[in-house]
Amino acid sequence: MTYQAFLIKYSEIGVKGKNRYVFEDALVHQIKRALDRVEGNFTVKKQSGRVFIAVDGEYDFDETIDALQHVFGISAICPTVVVPDEGFDAMADAVIKYIDEEFEDKNFTFKVMGRRANKKYPMTSMEVASEIGARLLDAFPEMKVDVHHPDKMINVEVRENIAIYCTEIPGPHGMPVGTAGKAMLLLSGGIDSPVAGYMIAKRGVKLSATYFHAPPYTSEQAKQKVVDLAKLVAKYSGPIDLHIVNFTDIQLYIYQNCSHEELTIIMRRYMMRLAEHFAKENDCLGLVTGESIGQVASQTMQSLNCTNAVCTLPVYRPLIAFDKQDIIDISEKIDTYETSILPYEDCCTIFVAKHPVTKPKLEAIEKHEHNLDEKIDELMKEAIESVEVIRCR
Repeated sequence: MTYQAFLIKYSEIGVKGKNRYVFEDALVHQIKRALDRVEGNFTVKKQSGRVFIAVDGEYDFDETIDALQHVFGISAICPTVVVPDEGFDAMADAVIKYIDEEFEDKNFTFKVMGRRANKKYPMTSMEVASEIGARLLDAFPEMKVDVHHPDKMINVEVRENIAIYCTEIPGPHGMPVGTAGKAMLLLSGGIDSPVAGYMIAKRGVKLSATYFHAPPYTSEQAKQKVVDLAKLVAKYSGPIDLHIVNFTDIQLYIYQNCSHEELTIIMRRYMMRLAEHFAKENDCLGLVTGESIGQVASQTMQSLNCTNAVCTLPVYRPLIAFDKQDIIDISEKIDTYETSILPYEDCCTIFVAKHPVTKPKLEAIEKHEHNLDEKIDELMKEAIESVEVIRCR
C-alpha cells in the first residue's frame, strides 16, 4: 500500500500545560527541517494532540521514515490512510478496504481503537470501535477479536477527516531540539562525547561543539573523524557549529612546566576554560562532556571537582553513571561507534601521563598552574583568535 499521509504521535509534550503549543510548534518546525532533506512535497500541520504529514505525489517511504526517526519529540510514526468524513458507512467501508489491501493473510486477532477528536461526531469513541469491529468480522470471518492481546491494533481517528492506521513505527522520543536552550559540547574523537551530545539534544538542547586539535601530534584524519562525528550527531540535533581549537602550544607549554602526573587534569582545566569562552560567545547555557565517574583517571570525583572549579557555567554530564557498555550500545544505535573507533589519536591520548594522579587536590592544582603564568594568557589568546569554525549538518 502507498501511503500519502503520516500521523505523528508525541508523548512527553502531551503533559505540558498552557505552553504546550510552544513545544508542538517546535516539533512541527523540526519535522519540516528533517523532511527538507527528503525528495517529495510534504505538508506538516498540528491537529488536536497529533501532527499530520500529508504527501502530494511521489516520495521515498524509507527515506521519509528514516528522516522522521531522527526528530526528537516523536514517539511514533503511523503511516495513515486519510478519507473524508462522509458518514459512518463510508468510514466502515474505508476501514474494510484498508485491511483488505494491507493484510493478505487475515488470520489474526485484532482490536479496534476509536478516537473521536471531533466531538461533534454523533457516535462516541467506544461506539465507533464496536461498530467498526462488527463490520470487520462480517467482512473477514477469519479475523477474531482479542481486546487484551491483539495481533493487530486497528486505529480509527475521527477528526476533520478520518484517519486509519495499524502500524506504529517507533520514534526517538525526547523533546524537540531548541526548546531547552543551547549548550557547548566538548567533542573528541572517542565513543563517549558524541553519545553525550545525542543525549543532551534529546532533551531539547541545541548544540555547538568544541574540538581540541594538536597538529602535528594529531593528524588531519583525526580532525576529519571529529567533523564526521559532529555530522552524525547533527542528524538528530540539527546543524552544529564545530569550533576547532589549535591546542598544541598550550599542551606543550603545560608539558614543559607542570608535573607529568598532573598533565591530564591541568590540560583538561584549560580545555574547559576555552570551551566556556566559546560557549559564552554563542549564548550557550552550559557545557556538555562525555565523562563517566571512574572511567579514567581524569573522571574520578576528585578530578571532576578540579575541572569543574574553572567553570562559571554549569557542566552537564549525561553519561555520568553509565558503564562503558551502556555507552557503546547507544553509540551503535546512533551510528557513531564505527567512526569513533577509527585509529586516529586525539590530543588527550597523545599527552597522557604514565601514572596520572587520580585524587588531585584542587589547592595543589591551582598552585602548580602558577608555573604557567608567564605565557599561558598569551597562548590562550592565540588559540581563541585562530579558532576554525565548521558548520556540520
